[in-house]
Amino acid sequence: MSTYPVRLYRWIVFLLAAGYCLRMIVMGDYGEFAGPFRYLTVWALFLSFFCASRMMAREEGRTTRRFDGMVSMTAVINAMVVFLYWRLFFADPASVTSDGQIGPLYLELYLHLAGPLLQWIDALFIHRSFRRPFAALGWLFGVISIYVVWGELVLQRMNDTPRGTVTTGLPYPFLNNLTFDDRVVFYASNFGVAIVFLLGFAALAWLIRRFLPQPTAPVIRTDSPETAT
Repeated sequence: MSTYPVRLYRWIVFLLAAGYCLRMIVMGDYGEFAGPFRYLTVWALFLSFFCASRMMAREEGRTTRRFDGMVSMTAVINAMVVFLYWRLFFADPASVTSDGQIGPLYLELYLHLAGPLLQWIDALFIHRSFRRPFAALGWLFGVISIYVVWGELVLQRMNDTPRGTVTTGLPYPFLNNLTFDDRVVFYASNFGVAIVFLLGFAALAWLIRRFLPQPTAPVIRTDSPETAT
């Protein structure tokens, strides 16, 4: 059983993720096909919400499954989102935003910093994930492959914007300035980055499990002095 601070933390993470998911569904830009679901950031948000819901299910005793591969994969996807977004934004804001301007701070900072950080803390320090790195790798390959196919075969064909010098419709503006061969190199190199993140998380998780005690709730005695032996 977890301590009260752990349960409170998980409730906060769950409610924040649920609120931002609801906000994305209701207030997202649906000017193009698939609306906000064109973006890897939004996929990461919903993956984080799913993981938070499973952690709450474990808290409440509704499941004993660890979902280790899924939780670990989500941590890596979140790391990719943070790394790629801020690297590309600081290099050229127009490469990842429609007008080169950052969106509302409460949204951008949650999606590209605070939300991933909250999920990492649970995955590493509370849930103690990354016990099954090959399962995480399988999930990672599957999600990234589906997202690439989604972009190349669906979004590119269905959407007219963003427009680039080579193609149109791919969710991030800079992708539309790359040839197909260049995009394949970009996708492959970033999958390599994802593997590096996975290895780094796995090593850090091992150190945490090795040297940091697992948080547990205090044992409450229910026997009275008269019945204690």
